[in-house]
Amino acid sequence: MIRSLLTFLLFCSLILGCSPAPKTYDVILRGGTVYDGSGGEPFVGDVAFNGDVIAALGDIGAAKAKSDIDVTGLAVAPGFVNMMSWANESLIEDGRSQSDIRQGVTLEIMGEGNSMGPLNDAMKAEMVAGQGDIKYDIEWTTLAEYLQFLERRGISPNVASFIGSATPREYIIGNEDKAPTADELEQMRALVRQAMKEGALGVASALIYPPGSFAKTGELIALSTVAAEYDGMYISHIRDEGANMLTAIAELITIAREAGVRAEIYHLKSAGQANWPLFDKAIEMVEQARSTGLQITADIYTYAASATGLNAAIPPWVQEGGFEASVERMKDPVLRDRIAKEMLEPSSEWENGYLAVGSPDNILLIGFKSEALKPLTGKTLADVANMRGTDPRYTAMDLIVEDNSRISTVYFGQSEDVVRKAVALPWVSFNSDEGSYAPEGIFLKSSAHPRAYGSFARVLGKYVRDEGVISLQEAIRKLASLPADNMRIDRRGQLKENFFADVVVFDPQKIQDHATFIEPHQYATGMIHVFVNGEQVLKDGEHTGAKPGRAVYGPGLGK
Repeated sequence: MIRSLLTFLLFCSLILGCSPAPKTYDVILRGGTVYDGSGGEPFVGDVAFNGDVIAALGDIGAAKAKSDIDVTGLAVAPGFVNMMSWANESLIEDGRSQSDIRQGVTLEIMGEGNSMGPLNDAMKAEMVAGQGDIKYDIEWTTLAEYLQFLERRGISPNVASFIGSATPREYIIGNEDKAPTADELEQMRALVRQAMKEGALGVASALIYPPGSFAKTGELIALSTVAAEYDGMYISHIRDEGANMLTAIAELITIAREAGVRAEIYHLKSAGQANWPLFDKAIEMVEQARSTGLQITADIYTYAASATGLNAAIPPWVQEGGFEASVERMKDPVLRDRIAKEMLEPSSEWENGYLAVGSPDNILLIGFKSEALKPLTGKTLADVANMRGTDPRYTAMDLIVEDNSRISTVYFGQSEDVVRKAVALPWVSFNSDEGSYAPEGIFLKSSAHPRAYGSFARVLGKYVRDEGVISLQEAIRKLASLPADNMRIDRRGQLKENFFADVVVFDPQKIQDHATFIEPHQYATGMIHVFVNGEQVLKDGEHTGAKPGRAVYGPGLGK
């Protein structure tokens, strides 16, 4: 008995006299300036993660890791959220998502107006016919199946999507300009309900593009009410960003109130120089709605020029029935004259891209489908009209017909002062409104808006470091936790224990965009390391080739 007691005491003394073994992690980022995404003051410390989650923050001392990285003097932050991505096709071509990953984007949000599902056979055929340089087979039908297709294929960032409001409309009604019957509306609502159960983030409209523009307010309320049942959001490219933008914002606020849904304005701006003064009133309207308890937010890209199709300069009645129907109308001599006349007429019925920019010199052509027209890439509409000796309005119609596409186009009609005001708003997050490319291969067959390569780096370089419009901690909140919280995305957007390890490391003094309108295919610099779900996809500024991205779902999944 005595011997057993002595043995026990000796064992205890040995245990108490030994230091515990140091903790071990998969990755430790040591000594960086940590911005946790909350908007609070940063601290100097360590961030560690095991597998795909953050395991510890602060001073973790003698802990060891398989990958132990000194990030002294660098900023450590949660991965950024691209609130409006058009990487739908570019990720099929190249899952590395180079231009966005090199800016710290770890989550791409898709679905503006039209989403990649649900699709019927007619929609699939139209999608195939409309493909440009990037060709792919449509191996999915529902929106969730598309996201799973990307995940299986291999992608570096995470992906999520809204269901576009035009998608159920086209699925049930087609491209006709008519109101749905009660039965058709219920079928559309059923498609939204299914998408929400499968993880869509909400309903997204784009109300200047047919067939989405054919929807009246009541239809959008009916669809958004379904989204609200699953804690989803209504997000919109509002019906007019020009002379009638206040009416368009009022419509969004009405939808939010009537449907009981959170709502967001895509790429908040006032388009056309005559309309720049409306922006202050737009801010007042949103803040008044927010003061009543409505959850209204917005997002922006950080450039004073937009990009869409050349057909945004064409009246919407021309586009009823789909793209091919619009081409036939643009070939008709009588209708061509009517179209050209209306392109010069101010209207409360549609947002006239041609008139808003003031001159065809401010319309830059950046993407053609036809090899014969690709040499015109980078020229203005005025340039091409002069080359051909034709009126710019008829030139626009001719190009759309010849290319058999909407033609990617940049419109210079915005104000840098308005962009700065939007950057400073606490309820505004950021987007690229573009694909995610690389300056190589098939991507060089077309130009791009520089926001594809620089929108997020521009926040941190131009508006934080160079101009001091907002602080770095506020910028990171607006790049990460604000959008993640707005969309109710689980455990992303902040650096917290047990949150997914989407983490970026960058040099605040060197982060910089380089893309221009003339030479857009240029990577941003200053982003050093990027981790997605705990796996390193950017190391010392270079892509590792890793593709750990996942489909991310909204709060309605499985309900």
